[in-house]
Parts: sequence; structure tokens; C-alpha cells
Amino acid sequence: MLEPHKEITDQKMSILHPLPERMFLPLQQHIGQPAVPAVKIGDKVLKGQIIARPDGYVSVPVHASTSGTITDIGDYPVPNPTISKAPCIVLEPDGNDAWFDIEPTEEYDRAEPAKLQELIRDCGIAGLGGAGFPAHVKLMEGVENAVDTLIINGVECEPHITCDDRLIQEKASYVVSGARMIRHAVQARHCVVAVEDDMELAYNALAGLVDDDLELVRVPTRYPAGGEKQLIRTLTGKDVPSGGLPIHIGIVIHNVATAAAVYRAVTRGEPIVSRYITVTGKVDNPVNLQVLIGTPVEDCLATCGYRHSEENKVIIGGPMMGLRVTSPNMPVIKTTNCIIIEENAPSHPEMPCIRCGDCADVCPELLLPQQLYWFAKTGDTDRLREYRLFDCIECGCCAYVCPSRIPLVHYYRQAKSQVVLEEEQSREADRARQRFNRKNDRLRIEANSRDKARAHGEEDPGQNTRAEKKAYVEEALARTRAKRRQRSPGDGDAGQTNTDD
Repeated sequence: MLEPHKEITDQKMSILHPLPERMFLPLQQHIGQPAVPAVKIGDKVLKGQIIARPDGYVSVPVHASTSGTITDIGDYPVPNPTISKAPCIVLEPDGNDAWFDIEPTEEYDRAEPAKLQELIRDCGIAGLGGAGFPAHVKLMEGVENAVDTLIINGVECEPHITCDDRLIQEKASYVVSGARMIRHAVQARHCVVAVEDDMELAYNALAGLVDDDLELVRVPTRYPAGGEKQLIRTLTGKDVPSGGLPIHIGIVIHNVATAAAVYRAVTRGEPIVSRYITVTGKVDNPVNLQVLIGTPVEDCLATCGYRHSEENKVIIGGPMMGLRVTSPNMPVIKTTNCIIIEENAPSHPEMPCIRCGDCADVCPELLLPQQLYWFAKTGDTDRLREYRLFDCIECGCCAYVCPSRIPLVHYYRQAKSQVVLEEEQSREADRARQRFNRKNDRLRIEANSRDKARAHGEEDPGQNTRAEKKAYVEEALARTRAKRRQRSPGDGDAGQTNTDD
């Protein structure tokens, strides 16, 4: 069992982080298509103003986290396991923190679900539990399919992370009201709010606000109980089918922070411009911060009394699923929930797999991590699909127990990227083949038409077209020659003006 280390921060009030000198807002902070810039360098913007618009259905906008000036649009470091830099909008705050025009939605329970879905998309809300799936997509899919159960996930099972715990303790009314709004948006029959059984203060804060329309439950504190599929299995006894989504079994699941963001979007019209994050580990003052999106990680660490040192490592996320970064000069984004500073322990070289099977024993998805590892190393994408690579939730349990110190999740992430790339290349090849076939079909039809015309002694329609084009070109050339003759000096002073007095 993993040591929770929650007591370090879960009893402390959160701190409102001050404005940084510069903010870096990635165009992609969610699953799906990145947003498209709606501003240019030098523009003045207000807090909450859209600075990048969604590009497609699975996409959400990006908003200015404060008022200020756009100083750059370009590639900067981002917390991403597969790329080191990505397009960002750089915002220099003016210190006023002045809001853009925003409007609340009156009487949400009387509003059409589609209106709430549109509002949630316009406010840029993506899953704040870490996955970053656009919230409006889940809501729209929920309306198109009968939703039996809405689950609001407050199960914060990874060690050290307490941002959701503190959010519930300090903003329980936001979570409960947001849960009701989401339930109305998806027209769910039931709504369950789940927390871990060791989150006593959070449970009590919610218990005083829920009514018959919401069910508040506790689940055992065991990693990774907060995973989407694991929580659904615990609460309902149902399994999400391989390659499927919770909606396929009548379930929609959202994080408690997402519910709180929905509450602010509906009652105030506020887009998502900030979030709670846990800063812990080897810092002077481990605590939860309320941070504006785009704030550099190093600023958050400085607020907690830490200065970067090569003797320590910076992890964005939890110790099991987090991303180790070489430098903290990257921003907090919508899916950032934790920053941990750990000592640089002596590195252990990766050893050959001894086929002990420990990884399979701890896998919550009942996969065969050892086999996935072999197929990932050899690039066998067909076998990776066969062995359900994309059912891996990257919880890190397999790597944690591996006696050979093999970074299994690293191999799985790379393999997923490779499979996605190959599938996109295959789709592009299919599209090119279809275009080629359509062109051949068109040429064949034209050839058949000409053959039939000749067989009946008719004039080739293609000849008419060529003759018309030739005549058009000759007429254009004649007009050009006539204009040149008019401008020729030998034709007198036509077209010239005498400026002498």
C-alpha cells in the first residue's frame, strides 16, 4: 500500500497566488484539437476574454487569465509527456485584473440543456481531474444517450495530492450546486458524489448540503480507486467496455473541480481562468494554491519558499502518474493538479525483464503489462491493439512493483503516440486513395462520353471546350496588343498630361 502523505497539506487553508510577471497560455490544454489564436501581439485583453477559439467539436477556447498585453505567440515549454514545447500565447499582466463583460445564466434549472452545454463550452471547461476531456462533449453525448447515473468524482487517491480535498472543504457549495447543474445538463436519473473514506472534513462539508437529489458515498482509500473505470466499477458494478466510454453504459463522470467550475460559469458567467493545485515535497511551506492558469511553475514553487536546485527533481502531477520535468519554467494549465519536489535519488539502470509477473498482479485493468512492454519495444502495433494498449490508464502500478526498474509507463506512452500517428497516416493515405479514385472515375466518365460521341458521329464535347478556351485566349491577347499600341510613343501624346504653365 502506498503512503498517502495527505496530512502535509489537507489541513491547511489554501493560499491565493499573486499575479506573475508573465503568463504562458498553451493553445492545447485539453484532449482534442488545439484552439486557434484570436489575438495578435500587442493586443490589450481583459480577464476572461477569449484569446483562442476552439477548432472543431472536441476543442475548447482559451481565455485571458488576467488583464494585460499579448507580448508573444510562439512555442514555449509545456507539461506534456510527448512534446517539450508547444504553441502558447504570452500575456503580460497590467496589474488591474480587470474583467471582460460576463453574464450569469438565470434560473439554470429552467434553461434548455443545450444552452448549458453551449455555455460550458464557451467558458473553456475541460476535465480538471487530469484527463482534460472537454466537458461539453460529455454533456452533449449524455443528452444524445440516456444517462442513468452522473458521478461527481472526489476520490483523490494518488499520494500527496489534496487540491480536490481542499476545494471541497472551502467551496463545498460550489461542488454541490455544480453537480446539480451538470445533472440538469445531461438529464441524469441519478447523481452520486463520491469521496474517499479518509476525507472526513470534505465529507462533512458536503453532507450538510446534499439533499434527496444527490447521493453522497465514500469509497475505500486505495490507489487507483479514483480512476474513471475503477470508480464506476466500485459504485455501480458495471464495466466500461474495452475501447468504449462510460456513456456506452449510461454513465457520465466529472471531477469535483469541474463541477465547481461549472457553478462559476453558470452563476457568474466566469470562464475557467484558475484552479487549485497542491505544492508539496521538499518545499518550505507545502500548501494548496489558488493559481491563475498560465502561471509559471517556478513562481508557484517560489511562493512556497523553494528555489530550483539540480539536487532535486520537479514532478508535475502525482508521484505515480506525474511527469518529471527538467526545468520548472513551464505553466500551470487546466489539468495541473500538483507540483512535487523530490530528492534526486540514485538512478537505477533498467534491467532485463525477468518475467516475474508482478506487473500483471497489480494491474487494475487486468492487462498483461509484460507483453505490452515487449510489443512496445518491437513496435508491433497490431499486437499492442490486440492486448488493449489503450485500456492502460497509466497508473504506474506496474512500474512501481517492477524489480527490474523498467519504466513501463514510459514505453506505453510512446507506443500510444506511435499507434495514433500510424492511424492518422493510414487515414490520410485512405483519403489520398479516395481522391485518386474519384479523379480516375471522372476521367473515365469523360473518356466514355467522348467515345460515345465519336461513335455516333457527333462532335467531341472536349473539342468544343478546347476551341472555346483557344478563342478566349486569342481575344485576351488581342485586347492586350491594342492597349500596348495605345500607350506607344509613336502614337502621339495619348495618355500623357502637359504640366507646363
